[in-house]
Order: sequence, then structure tokens, then C-alpha cells
Amino acid sequence: MSRLKRKLNRAKAQRPGDTIQRYLSAFINYIRSECHLSENTVAAYGRDVQRFRGWLEDRRVEKLGIRDLSDYVAWLGTQQLAATSIARHVATLKVFYRYLQLENIIENNLAELLGSQTLWQRIPHVMSPEMVARFLEAPGIHDTYPIRDRALLEVLYATGCRASEVSNLKAQDMYLEDRYCRCQGKGGKQRLVPLARLAVEAVGRYIERERSTLAERAKGAVSLLFLSRRGRQLRREAIWEIVKKYAARVGAPRTISPHTLRHSFATHLLIGGADLRQVQELLGHASIATTQIYTHVDKTRLKKVHQNFHPRA
Repeated sequence: MSRLKRKLNRAKAQRPGDTIQRYLSAFINYIRSECHLSENTVAAYGRDVQRFRGWLEDRRVEKLGIRDLSDYVAWLGTQQLAATSIARHVATLKVFYRYLQLENIIENNLAELLGSQTLWQRIPHVMSPEMVARFLEAPGIHDTYPIRDRALLEVLYATGCRASEVSNLKAQDMYLEDRYCRCQGKGGKQRLVPLARLAVEAVGRYIERERSTLAERAKGAVSLLFLSRRGRQLRREAIWEIVKKYAARVGAPRTISPHTLRHSFATHLLIGGADLRQVQELLGHASIATTQIYTHVDKTRLKKVHQNFHPRA
């Protein structure tokens, strides 16, 4: 068989939808190096494009029209995705189409015609202080690394940090004597977050008793604070599993996640009298509008504020 025939046969055998796979690697490089997106966002966009590729099946991305893209968004709505996830998928599609346009693969960026997704504001699930107390005390002597797990849970609740932020914490980021830590949030922005006394004590015990043992299993020096059983980074997926494990143990709802602790942190601060701007700074929110969702959780506090400060209350 001639070289030309073999090439034609390969082209015929290839699924048209796989053209996206050829673009994906270059697209990832584009959003990482030129758009300067965080690694978490890069990974999420990559997964979104793969989902789009699966929906395409045998269709070519170059042949799609606006009706097709609208059908894709409608299909996303049938996949039990949160409104925020669908909005991100649409944003991914727009950036992906922008890349294809820059590379002259398509002529027009039809994804821009989809518009922005309107999100329903959802009140976050929050744990009660009593449930949080039981949850933080759940790690016990029968667990493999109870001291590490207790320190991890304490830091999540004491700081309101995201799982990815805690995963990337370094030992030198913890200023235990001064009771605060330095974390890096979205967009590489750093912020200082106070640490509660119990969190300081839990991290101190972990560093003294378990971290050195875990660090010895790593190949070379490790700077990260929370380590896996092999001495490597305790990835955010593992943090999710740890949280789920102890939530189930204390009878907490199955929906509990690291982000629930972040919601609980913010809500409990507001209930205690913290100012919304202060909570915004602690959470690392770029916009106060993102933090305002927590004002819907405790309406009794807002009534007290109105009664105390409004001249005609």
C-alpha cells in the first residue's frame, strides 16, 4: 500500500470529533502562557473542552453553528451540573473558540453570541458550631494519621481557605507564634489570615509528631505543610476525601465538603458581628458582591443591625 493511501485510510478512520484533541494541547499552552490562568482554572478548562468533545461525537467543531452551541448549553443543563459549572463551561467555550479563531481554524467566534449565563443565587450550606466541633474532633487513634487530619480540618475551618489553598500551604507560611498564616489564592494573590488558638496547637502537634515522619518518605526536601503518606503534596482531591470521611463519621450531611467549612467560617464570623468587608478580605474575594451571599444566611443579624443603627427603626 502506498504512503498516500495509508494516510487517506488513517484520515477516514479518525473520528472527526478527535480534531479537538489535536487542538487541546496547544489550547492548554495558550491559556496557561498567554491568558495567565491559574493551574486549577487550566485544569478545569481542559476538562470542559473534553466534555465538549464527548458531546460532539462525529461532528467537526469547524462545522458547528450557533444553534449547535445553544443545543450544547441546553444539554449541559440536563447533566445535573450546578449553575456555576454551566457558566464556566460557557466561558471555556468562548475562550476555546477565541483560540481557534486566532489560529485561523474558524472564521467567526460564534460562542460569543451565547451571552453570559444568569446564575441563581444559592444560599450555601453551613454547619452549625456544634456540628463543626464534633467534626473537628472526629480523627482518633484508629486513624492512620489522626494528628495530620486534625490539623488539616482545624486550618480549613480557622482560615476559611479553599482546599487548593491549604494543599499549597508551605511550612514557612505558618507563623504559629504570631498566630497567622500566608496563603496564595486565585490569580496568585497572597493574603494573611489569622489562626485560631486550637488551629495553632493542632498544627504545632502535627509538625512535631507526624510531619517529619511523612517528610522522610519523600525523595528530597519538601516544603509543603500537609503531606501524603508518601511524603508528597496532599492534593485537594485527598483533602476532599478526608473531609468526607470524617463528616460521615459524625453524621453530617453527605453534601459536606471543604467548601462547606469555608461557608461556615464566613457565616459564623458574620453571626459573631464581623463586618462584611473584613470577611471579604479574609476569604480573598475580589468583589464584595461574592461575599454578600452570606448575608442571606443569618437574617436575624441584619435585623439587629437595622434596629441598632436606623434612625426610625
